[in-house]
Amino acid sequence: MKYFILFGPPGAGKGTQAKLLVDKYNFKHVSTGDLLRKEMAECTELGEKAQKLINEGKLVPDDVVVGMIRKTIKENPDVRGFIFDGFPRTIAQAEELDSMLSQFGHKVNSVISLAIGDDVIRERILHRAKVENRKDDTDEEIIKTRIRTYHEKTEPLIAFYKGQGKYNEIPGERAIGEVFSDIEKLL
Repeated sequence: MKYFILFGPPGAGKGTQAKLLVDKYNFKHVSTGDLLRKEMAECTELGEKAQKLINEGKLVPDDVVVGMIRKTIKENPDVRGFIFDGFPRTIAQAEELDSMLSQFGHKVNSVISLAIGDDVIRERILHRAKVENRKDDTDEEIIKTRIRTYHEKTEPLIAFYKGQGKYNEIPGERAIGEVFSDIEKLL
């Protein structure tokens, strides 16, 4: 079983690249954002809690996210591998992922980071809001909070995965096909 993490700020293109990887390599795409949006659409208790935090531009608690990931892995024992998109977002989540995968006899194979600047993040999030009708992506203050949260909470994962020899960075401000070609070279 292979486990890849698509890493980068909001709007970097993780979801777009994950779809291409799923189509070509038949991996299971695990997007914490999609899992949470499903819960919110179904108005579950988790969904309502997540909606409040997301509206404030904050991260959903680790235990909730890790529980959803564990459930997804257990429910898909026959896939070729997993592409994690939006997870892990903190050192604690990364350590929990390593521990969980170890229990299954597996490990993260590679972290593929899509690097883009803050101005591009903002532009892409606003564009995504229009294209996908995502209301949580339209508020400038929420976008600023997401960018700040990414830099403060998620960027420390770069050093974490560099320390494991698993971190690979790709310039993400290029055409989708160019980025995908670089990702394929890493696989």
